[in-house]
Amino acid sequence: MPKLVIVESPTKVKTIKKYLGTDYDVVATMGHIRDLPESRLSVDIKKKFAPKYEIIKGKEKLVEELKEKAEKSSGVLLATDPDREGEAISWHLAYILGLDTNDKNRVTFNEITKTGVTAGMEHPRSIDQNLVNAQQARRILDRLVGYKLSPFLSQKIRRGLSAGRVQSVAVRLIVDREEEIRAFKPEEYWTIDAKMIPQGSRKAFPAAFYGTTQEKMKITSGDEANRILDDLKDAAYQIAKVKKGTRRKSPAPPFITSTLQQEASRRLGFQAKRTMKAAQELYEGVEIGELGAVGLITYMRTDSLRISEDAINEVTAYIEGRWGKKYLPDSPRHFKTRANAQDGHEAIRPTTIDLSPDKVKDSLSNDQYKLYKLIWERFVACQMANCLQSTTQADITAPGASGTEYLFKASGYTVTFDGFTVLYEEGKDEETADEGSLPPLENGMKLRCKEIAGNQHFTQPPARFTEATLIKALEENGIGRPSTYAATISTITGRNYVVREGKVLKPTELGEVTTKLMRERFPKIVNVKFTAQVESDLDKVQSGETDWVETLDHFYSDFDKTLKQAKEEMKGVKIQLKEDETDIICEKCGRRMVIKTGRFGRFIACPGYPECKNVKKLVQENGADCPKCGGKVVVKKSKKGRVFYGCSNYPNCDFVSWDEPTQQKCPRCGKTLLKKKGKKPKYYCITPDCGYEKTEDNEE
Repeated sequence: MPKLVIVESPTKVKTIKKYLGTDYDVVATMGHIRDLPESRLSVDIKKKFAPKYEIIKGKEKLVEELKEKAEKSSGVLLATDPDREGEAISWHLAYILGLDTNDKNRVTFNEITKTGVTAGMEHPRSIDQNLVNAQQARRILDRLVGYKLSPFLSQKIRRGLSAGRVQSVAVRLIVDREEEIRAFKPEEYWTIDAKMIPQGSRKAFPAAFYGTTQEKMKITSGDEANRILDDLKDAAYQIAKVKKGTRRKSPAPPFITSTLQQEASRRLGFQAKRTMKAAQELYEGVEIGELGAVGLITYMRTDSLRISEDAINEVTAYIEGRWGKKYLPDSPRHFKTRANAQDGHEAIRPTTIDLSPDKVKDSLSNDQYKLYKLIWERFVACQMANCLQSTTQADITAPGASGTEYLFKASGYTVTFDGFTVLYEEGKDEETADEGSLPPLENGMKLRCKEIAGNQHFTQPPARFTEATLIKALEENGIGRPSTYAATISTITGRNYVVREGKVLKPTELGEVTTKLMRERFPKIVNVKFTAQVESDLDKVQSGETDWVETLDHFYSDFDKTLKQAKEEMKGVKIQLKEDETDIICEKCGRRMVIKTGRFGRFIACPGYPECKNVKKLVQENGADCPKCGGKVVVKKSKKGRVFYGCSNYPNCDFVSWDEPTQQKCPRCGKTLLKKKGKKPKYYCITPDCGYEKTEDNEE
């Protein structure tokens, strides 16, 4: 009889079965099979937080099939994912199937390849109860916060609200940033920027005003800038000092879960959920031509920068073969993992370096290809030589008419060896002005000032969070775990605490009101340091240093006391959300309808509720007229969230467009101009035969 191997995902089954052969039957649980039921708290607080697990609704038939297969097999191996959740699923399976958790029936695969599967099967172990207890503690902790706090928020603010231990802190970070932006008072400052040309040259280079040769100057007004410019009118510019050097630029380390999510957001525009979906598919296995099902990357839930020696040897040989030995560092790179990392798995890397993105492109979906290319290039680059840059810094003096000796500075670089940048460079959260190259400069060289001007600036408030910078902040503050970030962001946007405006995350009124109440009444729940300490306590449960029941008791005793106090002190208090009045008249009672926010987003309702229950969809007009019937153009969203434009008279008018109709008319034929978004938005005539188009910088 074959042995039964139980995995989580059905997409893994075919890949693993190919490596194990006919002596094994591989089946999938399709995620958790037993959990705390949603209909009630399901935690007996008085009995040491005993959880009351049940088979998940809809999984009863699957459980019976698993029991039948287990009885007919010569043994059962639990091969769920190699993390806390996977360990807990194996523990639940052992309970349901009557397996001894002390037996060596647990196997894990760091990569779904022949090597990874074989290694996992050769090293079976017993279920790690510390891992299970850490998962149980997190699950129960989140259940207690959610099921105890959510009804309170629903009663005090609005029906259907939810609270979460990690999500509430994430919303607070976004709200705090918004309050910083509102409180920010911009300060005026000026720069003086010049373009210089060396004697005997035609190439101009930029130089920035520094101050005098004695001190740096801060210019705070236009009058001050003009005074300096007047003093410099007939100045003779000369290079006082040239400093040359060499700069080494090192590659970024391979990806861990959080940095993969950040870089995919920056470079590909992927939301964390989309990134993790594609990564899961690459890990579980993809059909690659004659090779069949292949797991292309190692396990994608990791906080470790560790790389196996086999992988380093493989990538070293690849780099030497493709670019030559000079593109290798003096010795292989090893990266230091953060002190509080769990270090359970290797960094995210390709399982086979020879399977370059171009070789597998035809077998992958668009998302899979883009993400695999990112992972592959980042990993290869991390074992390549430094980029070498020759730097030049020049001090330029200019004596003013007043006798003041002014100082300008110029800097630049040239790449002398591209190193790892031949393949990959890490993205940036904020655009920065890049240095350019400078012409040959020498001490004492005279310069001609081609142009010089004062430029007004204002200090800028801190930037709103993007998904990438929020994930970075969560990780740096020790809030949640990388594997939970995608779910956290989906939750806070899906429940309308936060909205996306382009790439940035902005709190809604609901998010701000809820955060204010949480700050006042439950300061620990939304305290960054406290939440990080809870994560640290859960890690101690995982390592066996702390008892999981004691950890729960320590948290809950204080939480319960705070909740009871808040309920007592806020008896009869109801917090009102502001409602924006519209020009739309309720056809049932004549009142002006207002914009409200519900579980599924914003809508229009009559303020006369409950006497009048009239509600409507909130329709956003873009200000243009429908080019077909003259109705109003409205903004809509597809099922996948992509914005498109349609007519308010639908279904009587079927006008629809991905590009935005504008109020502008074509100067050739008088028809509507459509706007195509991009770095330089393009406007073009809706009539194909007309052919008129323009960009914002170009009239024709």
